Amino acid sequence: MRHLMSPLDFSVEELDKLFTLASDIEHNPAKYAHACAGKKLATCFYEPSTRTRLSFEAAMLNLGGSVLGFSDANCSSASKGESVSDTIRVISCFADICAMRHPKEGAPMVAASHSGIPVINAGDGGHQHPTQTLTDLMTIKSLKGRLNHFTIGLCGDLKFGRTVHSLINALVRYDDVRFIFISPDELKVPEYVTEMLHEKGIPYEEVTRLEDVMPELDILYMTRVQKERFFNEEDYIRLKDCYILDNTKMAMAKPDMLVLHPLPRVNEIAVEVDDDPRAVYFKQVQYAVYVRMALILKLLELK
Repeated sequence: MRHLMSPLDFSVEELDKLFTLASDIEHNPAKYAHACAGKKLATCFYEPSTRTRLSFEAAMLNLGGSVLGFSDANCSSASKGESVSDTIRVISCFADICAMRHPKEGAPMVAASHSGIPVINAGDGGHQHPTQTLTDLMTIKSLKGRLNHFTIGLCGDLKFGRTVHSLINALVRYDDVRFIFISPDELKVPEYVTEMLHEKGIPYEEVTRLEDVMPELDILYMTRVQKERFFNEEDYIRLKDCYILDNTKMAMAKPDMLVLHPLPRVNEIAVEVDDDPRAVYFKQVQYAVYVRMALILKLLELK
């Protein structure tokens, strides 16, 4: 039995097979419409989510399975003090696989160590969000045709952004990927990330102005400044509008650059950019369903 706690839990070869399966699901949905008939997915979400929870539910329903779970810790026995390890033992009696989101780093790992069913980390605090990373990788591979030989700019909250940390860790396994980190000093990428890149000899650059690097980018990964990660509201208010991508900045970019965003968006991407064919963040949402369908099949050993 396998779990998914980090994108690094799968080798590059395994990811290639997963993306091939996801692509086949995209193009032949009817072939998989009953693949999980009789199987149940538990969605244990201890903090709010729209895309991730509904995407997992859609993935399981598209496979012919069913879904049960909760969307808020207050709707579960956690509000009575039940531990994650006890909860997963109970859930293991009801479901065949579990997707868990938790505000505390490492909570899904604790669950996996006590679980009788595969557990998928659907986001744990500011730590990891592996299925978003799989989504990002599939989006890039599907639209660029490769996962190597490009320059990626990551912009916004690089300190607390779990999607950013997961994506960097995944991309360092591919050849000739160059990173440009665009953030204010207060939201810089953590030192352990830059130390890892330095040790591996992977080129990176840290800048504060998005305009200065737009012409160099093959991919721009925008993120929101996350209010829920701040202890001081004044700091959040001061930093929340530090980067806004608009048509003026898009005019500086390559004609085939892609703009990705894990969503939700607040105002870091102007609505006017949505009509630009290089803006692919809503396509990402669709790719997320396909890649989660493939992941469920793999962890249930149905493919």
